[in-house]
Amino acid sequence: MTHPDPTASGRLPYAFTTPGSSSFVDFLASHAPTLLPGNRPVPVGDVQAPHGTTIVALAFDGGIVMAGDRRATMGSMIASREIEKVFPADEYSAVGIAGTAGLAVELVRLFQLELEHYEKIEGSLLSLDGKANRLATMIRGNLGLAMQGLAVVPLFGGFDLDRRTGRIFSYDVTGGRYEEHDHHAVGSGSVFARGSLKKLWRPGLDAAEAVRVAVEALVDAADDDSATGGPDSTRRIWPVVATVTEAGYLRVSQDELAGVAAASEERRRVTHTDRGGAR
Repeated sequence: MTHPDPTASGRLPYAFTTPGSSSFVDFLASHAPTLLPGNRPVPVGDVQAPHGTTIVALAFDGGIVMAGDRRATMGSMIASREIEKVFPADEYSAVGIAGTAGLAVELVRLFQLELEHYEKIEGSLLSLDGKANRLATMIRGNLGLAMQGLAVVPLFGGFDLDRRTGRIFSYDVTGGRYEEHDHHAVGSGSVFARGSLKKLWRPGLDAAEAVRVAVEALVDAADDDSATGGPDSTRRIWPVVATVTEAGYLRVSQDELAGVAAASEERRRVTHTDRGGAR
């Protein structure tokens, strides 16, 4: 016996009213798989698309800081000077994107929906480990596109409500998930940012000090990596920086970042002068 199509009477399809998984991605995979980024066909040949670059994250007493520069590149060209690469995943976690910008932003939006869907179905927040694992599964679903050069490599972190501490997770293109300790960076400028973090990070940082270290790491990366954009005081373009603590996700204000960037520039000017750089 066949059931009449409910959409003919203006009602929702049965898939939307039948109990199922708490995973929104699993729901799409079952009922609309073509909507998932990894299931879409890609044109044959070299695909030119903007790429996001450097993301840094570090732990401090009471949470984490995540920061990203604002530059996107396409080959040797600057595709955008104002792209945003750090987003709230939910109230207690943040995700930063490096790689193919369009796919990365779409992955973040899908991840946000995944966590929101779980909370509505289960009536509680997913644990931080659970969030990290869900993101790993979504990255693994994008492997086909990654093998064609359209990779997405996020950095994820948040405040663990069970352990009462901040935690950071990195990934590879196959969906491998790795917990990082103290600090980490991804993207084209990550080698330089990690070197900076190793020198500047210390146990016991407070939130303001951690923000300063994150900005300094991005400035160091921009100094040696052309794909990473440093603070731009002329255009008033500052990195996107956010803290995640027991109080939740909080984006650092533009005025505060302007002050941090100005202080960083002054320290570098004084250091350069002391070394005999002035003419």
